[in-house]
Amino acid sequence: MSDGKGTTAMQADIVFTRGTIRTGAADGPTPDALAVTDGRISALGARALDARGSDTVVVDLQGGALLPAFGDGHAHPVMGGLGLLGAPVRECTSVEEIVEAVRDWADRHPEAEWITGDGFDAWLAPGGRFDAHWLDRAVPDRPVVLRTMDHHTAWVNSEALRRAGFSAGTPDPDGGEIVRRKDSAEPLGTLREFAAVLPVLDLVPRPSHDAQVDALRATAARFAASGVTWVQDAWVEPHHADVWITAATSGPGLPIRADLGFFLGPEHWRERVGRLAAERERVEGAAPGLLTAHTVKFFADGVIESGTAALLEPYTDCPHSHGIANWTPTELADAVTAIDALGLQPHIHALGDGGVRVALDAVEAAAAANGPRDRRPVIAHAQLIHPADLPRFAELGVIANLQPLWAQPDRLMTDLILPKIGPKRGARQYQVAALLASGARIAFGSDWPVTDHEPLRGIATAVTRQTPEGFPDGGWLPQERIDTATALAAYSAGCAYQAFEEEEWGVLRPGMRADLVHLAADPVETAPRDLARLPVLGTWLAGRRTHDSGTPETVSATRR
Repeated sequence: MSDGKGTTAMQADIVFTRGTIRTGAADGPTPDALAVTDGRISALGARALDARGSDTVVVDLQGGALLPAFGDGHAHPVMGGLGLLGAPVRECTSVEEIVEAVRDWADRHPEAEWITGDGFDAWLAPGGRFDAHWLDRAVPDRPVVLRTMDHHTAWVNSEALRRAGFSAGTPDPDGGEIVRRKDSAEPLGTLREFAAVLPVLDLVPRPSHDAQVDALRATAARFAASGVTWVQDAWVEPHHADVWITAATSGPGLPIRADLGFFLGPEHWRERVGRLAAERERVEGAAPGLLTAHTVKFFADGVIESGTAALLEPYTDCPHSHGIANWTPTELADAVTAIDALGLQPHIHALGDGGVRVALDAVEAAAAANGPRDRRPVIAHAQLIHPADLPRFAELGVIANLQPLWAQPDRLMTDLILPKIGPKRGARQYQVAALLASGARIAFGSDWPVTDHEPLRGIATAVTRQTPEGFPDGGWLPQERIDTATALAAYSAGCAYQAFEEEEWGVLRPGMRADLVHLAADPVETAPRDLARLPVLGTWLAGRRTHDSGTPETVSATRR
């Protein structure tokens, strides 16, 4: 096949045509075709069409759009996949529905020593206070532990409290709260933050390695079906790394790439940090090209809806409380400095303005101690930022990893969050546009299974700042709305930058990996209210198709 210049052009493996090609470049043209050869983009426009040969697969976009595939800069694939195996409480809309779902699951699984469930809404009980006695009516003789959708609160029955040794005389652990009955010191059945939740969860038998691998594979398929090809696993315990390695290197492999963020807590962190470099080498050596492990996850604080996020000023509904800081400022700074010295990337959960400040201070301390380098620290969630701290994201090179689906006035916001922080602080939540205007880098993530993993739902919310029902008119805190192209970039190029892979994926140009998503229509030209329902027709990881909606879109080149 001649390229018209007297030389022989390489035949493409795949050519995409008859649709809109959104390259992700800020001011570039919109080509009408894209070619893939050996897993990478080899040509755009007319050159792509000329690269068709007898063996080329031609994908008819059918008037839809081809875009850079999405990333997810903060999710929990293994934990989330396992959470789907228990009682189906995620879609329940009342306490009564949850109790019945638990009763039914327990009746159908008499062999289960523990009954677990994951993902119910924290606002279903007044003040987020869930009573063990409600679960006792369904299951009195076996322990039950259910986790709210934010994973920072657990609702347990009396048998679970008994097995964990929680009683009126049990003090609250450092960094956690055993919620008490109003008329006594007896535990109510609601446990807040990991220090209080883990003593119960640690008693639950761990699923087998094979069960965890199966759960991860099911999760990875979900992400691929939503157009995602890269995920940041934002909480990896050592045994999770084995699950990722097995899934990536056996059987069908994985339809996504991932970076594993090893969890580092305040207990024994100095001993743990010495093993991180070897764990990274083990992961990356086992599955090169699919798995990296350059991230370390920290929790600076909790969540506002539980009153555990660290605030600079007291909670409106609890004037004696500033929330819970999981680390002292000095210890967090020391730990971040230590992992930064190893060339690892800190990924710090911080929601309250106090937590965000401590996280920024830790990054600043690491930079001062270790000197200049391309460190790309991440602060995840950044729900509430003090005005004095907002410009520090850009100044310190901190990536704000935001969950756009949270930026709406849903029941969690109106019933639990706003009453705790009041209108003044409530009016500066999820400052996406303000961070961008300051020069900060942003990347989007879902925090799945906390909220939906589908990027298009998050993009719709970032653009409209409305609930799915279209409330309120004009959007909630409308000054923080962004346009569709910017939201798409936060889920693609923004995630690629977070992954240190912006030269590999995130935009469509020759030489980049062919990580692609085919949407049924051009999202930039789609009404914002319709973005969440835009079908994903196909996903490709380095030119390998990982999701097919079943639409008859592919033909051989000989039929062009």
